[in-house]
Amino acid sequence: MADIVRRRPSALRRGLEWPFRSVFDDLFERFGDEFVLPQVWAERTFVPAIDVSEDDESLALTAEVPGMKKEDIEVTVDNGVLSLRGEKKEEVTKEGKGYHRVERCYGQFERQVRLPGYVDAERVEATYKDGVLTVRVPKAETAKAKAVQIK
Repeated sequence: MADIVRRRPSALRRGLEWPFRSVFDDLFERFGDEFVLPQVWAERTFVPAIDVSEDDESLALTAEVPGMKKEDIEVTVDNGVLSLRGEKKEEVTKEGKGYHRVERCYGQFERQVRLPGYVDAERVEATYKDGVLTVRVPKAETAKAKAVQIK
């Protein structure tokens, strides 16, 4: 049977590992009856997750904004940048109600996406349904592929 030799990591390697190790050490430091996030993470605010996709006709941005009304969301295009702004407001709590855990985030947010030059920023359309905002930016006619006849 081979002997197992424990090697000490070099100083460079220890320096590279340390930031990542500390994140996980902090995260799992108090792992007992209940999982508790570090205090730094407990003070975060709401930031909607977004997906950006593209097809032959348009560029689409989809954002998850659960619990918000469409009136609380602002979509603008300025100088080639698509911006989403809004505020997810905290629900009013009833007196005498005690919370055991609060994980939902609230607050103002802003997400920005630089639009490529081949889209028509003048014809942006936004729809909102079931907590999902979809913004479509059609491609300019010059950007669409067209068949060229060979002579």
